[in-house]
Amino acid sequence: MIDVTPKDPTHRRAVARCAVSMSPETTAKVASNAITKGDVLGAARIAGIQAAKRTADLIPLCHPLLVGSVSLNFTIGDDYVGVEAQVETVDRTGVEMEALTACMVAALTIYDMCKSVDRTMVVKELALWEKSGGISGPWRRVEAQAGREGVIGS
Repeated sequence: MIDVTPKDPTHRRAVARCAVSMSPETTAKVASNAITKGDVLGAARIAGIQAAKRTADLIPLCHPLLVGSVSLNFTIGDDYVGVEAQVETVDRTGVEMEALTACMVAALTIYDMCKSVDRTMVVKELALWEKSGGISGPWRRVEAQAGREGVIGS
């Protein structure tokens, strides 16, 4: 594990995105809250928040952090649900892994909630989109890098 004790705590923020591609019929059911298992996006939001808070338990050598805030936002397209997770803290190390974990677990929850309706779903394009704080300072994914992210770009 990296020794972060000599570092000063600073405000840290990270944003991650991914998408769950699915049939248009499935996205329509998600949008109208017609999935039999329940509120897909509500469950995914809670799952993502819980995942961010438990990241250090899941990823070896990942520092446990006091997560200050976690927000999950969803975009429903014709044939996908986009997931965006934003995590913030004031600590000695970044929250990139927390944002990525929150995003992926939210996407997996969407998959789990919808799998009885659509077995063709694919979770794809998980990526860090921006981070700030720490010695390395701010970073944003640029459009040239975003090209392969397809449905979740911008």
